[in-house]
Amino acid sequence: MDKALKHIDYSKEKAVISINKLNKRFGDNEVLKDFDLKLYENENLVIMGKSGSGKSVMIKCLVGLMEPDSGSIEVLGKDISRLQQEEMDALRADIGFLFQGSALYDSMTVRENLEFPLRRHKAKTKGQKTEELVLEALESVGLPQTLDLLPAELSGGMQRRIALARALILKPRIIIYDEPTTGLDPITAKEIVHLITEVQKKYNTSSLIITHDVDCARVIADRIVLLYDHTNYTEGTFEELSTSKDPNVKAFFK
Repeated sequence: MDKALKHIDYSKEKAVISINKLNKRFGDNEVLKDFDLKLYENENLVIMGKSGSGKSVMIKCLVGLMEPDSGSIEVLGKDISRLQQEEMDALRADIGFLFQGSALYDSMTVRENLEFPLRRHKAKTKGQKTEELVLEALESVGLPQTLDLLPAELSGGMQRRIALARALILKPRIIIYDEPTTGLDPITAKEIVHLITEVQKKYNTSSLIITHDVDCARVIADRIVLLYDHTNYTEGTFEELSTSKDPNVKAFFK
């Protein structure tokens, strides 16, 4: 194993996500084995791994949709295994999620799609006007003119931007991006990557980005974790990992 992370010192940084020795299996199928991860404040952390390597299972454990067999997960200083349902729901309001494929509600307008999380988390937006929050989120992704359109009336890139606006609308401290450039043409993919970078700067979010897109990782990553053989195989900057001599690491950067 190539221990790539040598010169980055995160010892003084605050972790907003801390996963320690996470294990999960389904019958004889081991999915995660002693998986460790830390996401720091204002960091763009990319996770790369082959299909079926456990990325989706890790995310489901992280947001409390799946219970690990062992290990611990802390999000914003809270041990999620100790949270009651109401506390977990409140914590999720601090985690934005950009789903693969955007996952907009087809029967709802853009306005209604963005209002949906506001209705679910009224306590977080108390005293703020729904219309203002919706317009602010749309302005952030450059699409205020789409307010009353349906998803079917939008291009794939526009749908991805609206999905990002929905993830932003509660002003979360953490945003999880699941394959943000999948299914997009190269030019639109570059636009989405640029937008993610701008969002991080504007809102000071900490971002966890799952991607197979090497070009996306090159531009966006402060640090990359390689999920291989069910665990955090190695981590480092793009430059460190892309020049690694380890054949298991080199396979990701061909």
